[in-house]
Amino acid sequence: MDGFFSNLESWVKRQNMVKEMFEKAEQNYKELDRLALITLSRLAFQHMGKTIEAFDQWLKDPMITSHMPREMLVELWSKLRIILYELIELDIEHTSKFSEHLRKLAEENALNPLFAFEKEEKETRRGVSPTI
Repeated sequence: MDGFFSNLESWVKRQNMVKEMFEKAEQNYKELDRLALITLSRLAFQHMGKTIEAFDQWLKDPMITSHMPREMLVELWSKLRIILYELIELDIEHTSKFSEHLRKLAEENALNPLFAFEKEEKETRRGVSPTI
């Protein structure tokens, strides 16, 4: 059991370190350039994905599931549901705003011509005849 407790303590310590790194990196996020904001966002999504995957594995572990009190599961869900709905709302809002932005650029004929191809044109130009 000592190894199990050690792993749990290491995980918590690592998560605290990551949290501190993000807090430092995003201190002046409103002043960051586009590349830094994209990088910060991608790293956040990558870390969230890893954390979600680890949480899912955690809840599959028989050692955890057989000893997790119901009250902790209720507490987990009460917090998780907030994150879930916030993420869905973020996705809806961000995607909708960007769609409107792209539509406006398209109407103004201001899209970068390298990315303005229609999907069918891309697929036609990409097509290669298979050789047997």
